[in-house]
Amino acid sequence: MRPRTSGTGRDARDGSVPPSGVVAPLLIASTVVVITPRRVDSTEAVDVERVERVGTATDRGLRLAILGVIVVGLRERKPGAVANGVVGLCATFLPDALARWYDLTLSPRYRIWVSGSMFLHAVGMLGPYDDTWWWDHVTHTLSSSLIGAVAHVYARRHDRDPTWPVLGAVVGFGLFWEGIEYLVRVLADRLGIRPVLVQYGRADTIGDLVFDVVGGLIVVAFGGRLLDGLFDGEEP
Repeated sequence: MRPRTSGTGRDARDGSVPPSGVVAPLLIASTVVVITPRRVDSTEAVDVERVERVGTATDRGLRLAILGVIVVGLRERKPGAVANGVVGLCATFLPDALARWYDLTLSPRYRIWVSGSMFLHAVGMLGPYDDTWWWDHVTHTLSSSLIGAVAHVYARRHDRDPTWPVLGAVVGFGLFWEGIEYLVRVLADRLGIRPVLVQYGRADTIGDLVFDVVGGLIVVAFGGRLLDGLFDGEEP
């Protein structure tokens, strides 16, 4: 579901450029490029340290960008942007925590997968969710791909076919999220305040679940390649 944003997004009609018109294509393209694993021939010279530095800098830059969304949300009095920015910023530290707990060495691409998804969602609260019809589809696909990736890793580590665990996880979490949105709306109505999350109707709910499944199918199709470094004993 598209969260309710406070205020009206700017567009070309008032002489300004909508954030989605410039930022979104660049961010989506760069995120896809960075998170896509690349098999390297043994004969090809690769500066691994440089890749690590660039990836780490990109991840930190996305975290700072999320912090910027929080600041803008505070300045423009958009509680939805602030709340989702704070939650998203906290979520960007989960890969580091998982790496410590399970003694993993994670490539920056996994961190960027998370931080990029969280940033796109947070910045959407500043206008793109209202201004850009496809923004919600992109964020649902990316978010569900993260859930699917966790299910894929769990299934692989237990020697199971990840297909149904991945699809079950994304659909189950999608339904859970829609339920959260409904409860938030009901609570906000009772308290007489503007809800941070809002439902736009049955058709929108179905659309959200469809793109949740799309994210899951991407993981089913490419999870072996995207997440292979977590299983082959090499640094991912």
